[in-house]
Amino acid sequence: MTTAISAVDVPPNSEIASRLAGAYYYDSYETTIKPTSQSALELYLQVVAGTPAWINTMMALRNRVVALFGLKNLGGLGDVDAAKPAAVYRVGDRVGIFTIRYLSEQEVILGDSDKHLRAEVSVCKAQDKVAVTTVVHIHNLLGRVYMLFVAPMHRLIVPASLRNARFL
Repeated sequence: MTTAISAVDVPPNSEIASRLAGAYYYDSYETTIKPTSQSALELYLQVVAGTPAWINTMMALRNRVVALFGLKNLGGLGDVDAAKPAAVYRVGDRVGIFTIRYLSEQEVILGDSDKHLRAEVSVCKAQDKVAVTTVVHIHNLLGRVYMLFVAPMHRLIVPASLRNARFL
């Protein structure tokens, strides 16, 4: 069974919606899920646990290339401690390549900043849906150039990650 992944508007009542002002780039993808008592962070952990191999390969390539420009090696999207339960994470904790910036049962916002941009990813759950939203604020020309390459790939990565998620 193939699950539909749709590009949607940013969920209007989400915390991430309040972070759109001045964004250089944002997108949001949504899919239907079975009703669940899992938190938004638990859903995020399931998404990254099922990261397709080609995405990890692309992240490794990204890390090698950006090192030439003095940017951070983020590691892989799925580089998360699988033994650590979601319930022990708090705002400020690192979860793989991101740091938790906002945390509630319904939404988690994770992000990272560098000299070229600030990126935040939200997983926001509703009764039978989950939306993954990305918001990027750039700081300089390097950020603009970086996004020329990343934005097209990002439009492939998020839907592929959702398709591969273990909660579907």
